[in-house]
Amino acid sequence: MRADTARYDSAMRLSSSLLERYRAVRARTQALADPLTAEDQAIQSMPDASPTKWHLAHTSWFFETFVLESAVPAYRHFHPAYRVLFNSYYQSVGEQYTRSQRGLLSRPTQAEVQAYRAHVDRHVEALLEKEPDLDARVRDVVTLGLHHEQQHQELILTDAKHLLAQNPLLPAYREREAPPRRAAPSLSWVGFEEGLRQVGHAGAGFAFDNEGPAHRVFLEAFALASRPVTNGEWIEFIESGGYEEPGFWTSDGFAVARTRRLDAPLYWLRRDGVWWVQTLAGPEPLRPEDPVAHVSWYEADAYARFAGARLPTEAEWEIAAREAAIAGNFAEREWLHPRASAAHEGALDQLFGDVWEWTASPYSPYPGYRPTSGALGEYNGKFMANQMVLRGGSCATPESHIRSTYRNFFYPDARWQFAGLRLAR
Repeated sequence: MRADTARYDSAMRLSSSLLERYRAVRARTQALADPLTAEDQAIQSMPDASPTKWHLAHTSWFFETFVLESAVPAYRHFHPAYRVLFNSYYQSVGEQYTRSQRGLLSRPTQAEVQAYRAHVDRHVEALLEKEPDLDARVRDVVTLGLHHEQQHQELILTDAKHLLAQNPLLPAYREREAPPRRAAPSLSWVGFEEGLRQVGHAGAGFAFDNEGPAHRVFLEAFALASRPVTNGEWIEFIESGGYEEPGFWTSDGFAVARTRRLDAPLYWLRRDGVWWVQTLAGPEPLRPEDPVAHVSWYEADAYARFAGARLPTEAEWEIAAREAAIAGNFAEREWLHPRASAAHEGALDQLFGDVWEWTASPYSPYPGYRPTSGALGEYNGKFMANQMVLRGGSCATPESHIRSTYRNFFYPDARWQFAGLRLAR
């Protein structure tokens, strides 16, 4: 583990002040950007992705807009135009620069964005040095901002991977030694009895507003696969004509597969009849034992039908994961690629880390949900339409960022995230 990652991991695991956590998260974001050149950081490879330079600026914009403007009297903005350039989607804050054109922002330069981050850091750190006397509302918004930045840390990695994969040279984000190989654990099923259960976040600790309120659900008896679906199992789907058989697909999913000519997960490459995969360390031979990643919800749902199973609901997933340890192949492990797990007889492996797991549940509000008041109410609630829920985190997710109630969400055709699946029945 690299020294900067070790320091970050230590700071986030131990009971530390808000100032220490702020410094750790901000330094980690910078460390993730450092392997990329100035040219890498300026380019946008598709509308869903953003340039690294934009991520660095937007996360600073968040603290400037939602912390410094209200908590620091007579605060002076680094540059007034940044309020528009780096506003992502907060309509109540004001105008935003067009998302699909972020790659056109050759200015501000990388150096100017770094100066912007330093400016914001100086003011936020000065504020946090008064932590014992800090208003609770300010502490809460800073904490939200840190978790927001950790989301962008993951996006820096996934967006950079998509960017570099467009280059015929297939360059590496950062070279590393190939991880030791493990045999894929045999697949078994872990059963859960029917009953009334409580899901959603309750009690102490940070959670996004979309994780609550805690509420009861009735679940029929169900079983989850002991591990995620592997690359080798996905190859069986491909070789069995799974991408061509409409009986496995939803109507929308089959239309997307046909229109986009899908025939394998994103980043898979065929060389002389052998499968390779583009990773953040460059192209590598595909390991059949590793969890499959970079599949859309449409593909995951089709595979589940092919396998005679289904995707779990998010309530089933959360109940199954409630007692599981939050440990595994996260971003701090530095592999930045899914890996096969050591088998644990009769247990659920890899619920956390490696790959986000698609669920059968649409992203919608829990009973009694109320978004946060003010502009921050736009953070989650307004996206509760036409998207599907994923659970568990991935190899690009910070470990301190995840919990069993965490609800990630993407459109069902999204493939550039480290998204895989676990079967249910």
